[in-house]
Amino acid sequence: MRVLIIEDDEETARFLADGLRARGHQPEVAQNGRDGVDAAIRERFDVIILDRMLPHLDGLGVVALIRSGGVSTPVLFLTNLSGIDDRVEGLAAGGDDYLVKPFDFEELMARLLALARRPTLGASPTKLAAGDLEMDLVARTVRRGGEAIDLQPREFSLLEYLLRSEGRVVTRRMLLEQVWEYNFDPKTNIVETHISRLRTKIDRGRTPALIQTVRGAGYALRAPA
Repeated sequence: MRVLIIEDDEETARFLADGLRARGHQPEVAQNGRDGVDAAIRERFDVIILDRMLPHLDGLGVVALIRSGGVSTPVLFLTNLSGIDDRVEGLAAGGDDYLVKPFDFEELMARLLALARRPTLGASPTKLAAGDLEMDLVARTVRRGGEAIDLQPREFSLLEYLLRSEGRVVTRRMLLEQVWEYNFDPKTNIVETHISRLRTKIDRGRTPALIQTVRGAGYALRAPA
């Protein structure tokens, strides 16, 4: 995976680049917004890590320029700005995900891999599947083994995210951010409650169980090969 890191803090950029190389990926670093735009337009990357606060051109300006230039490479904002308004601004400008510093590197990697596997614009699938579980995003229907399953809107969104992340562990924090659009922990069992309800509808009385708890890490939807 080729990763463009647009980050002016040398220590952070080096930490990211070293971590990516250790996992077999190919990072390239740009230390200001203008150089980042040039690199993103000039070369092909699988994903971009973008700081919000940059010299010469800030992160919002960077993503706006590359989008206007036809670059559809997924962008993960990695920033100290943690407010809801900051997150909304980043996503509205053309970002695809948002992670606040300080961060866990394994969570960062999970997000990068998820973004890199997303289909390009115009090629988004209308159906998702794992084993005998099928989801139609247009008709808003879910079936397992041909049997219709009735889901509430939030359950549907939760299952969609799990299907898009099939085979990978997603953390509670990722679910809160991506399904509930929270960038803070509400200190409730909202995730656990919805996972339990979803399991009841998807897995109860059926084998194999698709929704798994990964102790100490989060959840994963895994279908047998």
